Amino acid sequence: MTGFPRYAIYFAAGSNSALSRFGAELLGYDAYTGQEVPFPADALRIAPDWRDITADPRKYGFHGTLKAPMALAAGRTEAELMAACAQFAGKARPIPSIRPVVDAISGFIAVIPAESVDTLQQLAADCVLGFDSFRAVLTAEDRARRKPEKLSERQRDYLDRWGYPYVMEEFRFHMTLTGRLDAERRGPVLEMLRGRFESLKLDTLATDRIALFRQDDAKARFRIIGEWKLTG
Repeated sequence: MTGFPRYAIYFAAGSNSALSRFGAELLGYDAYTGQEVPFPADALRIAPDWRDITADPRKYGFHGTLKAPMALAAGRTEAELMAACAQFAGKARPIPSIRPVVDAISGFIAVIPAESVDTLQQLAADCVLGFDSFRAVLTAEDRARRKPEKLSERQRDYLDRWGYPYVMEEFRFHMTLTGRLDAERRGPVLEMLRGRFESLKLDTLATDRIALFRQDDAKARFRIIGEWKLTG
């Protein structure tokens, strides 16, 4: 079974940003503070079971995955991982900027780039490579939980090599807002979320930081324990 605590390297938009508040309100949880947040009235009006719809993403907090959750390898420490995050952020690199939109992706709804951005794909690949020495080897139970029989051959190879199937060419940046919804339910929810997002007037989004999230045990939610601005 997975060891705990687990850590993940994610993009989070900043504790005071309108985008972070938008995500926290919809998920009902703020990963910066570890506190629950009341759901917006329009979300509950569209879906009285909004808490159930957002149960899965709430566990992780509002984020964009760069390095998927992992237990630490033997001999590695949280302090070393935090130091590695600071070192990674201090390396000069192009800062990715996307045109964010709200859309459906694989049955759930998320904030995604309107078009692919090469520098963002590279940032994610750099995180996968740069932090992999901290990752404990995937257990047989955890591998089975990923349902490798439903993955493509390349995704299975990535799962075995990197502990997560959706990396490198398979990576698609997304900041999840709901769990999977059938097509009939998805339409009204998508319309409501697009309306809320448009009110932010967020034409561009710089993915200009990394955040270290920690999950203490299987029942705990992930919480941000460190954040570093990237050096442009």
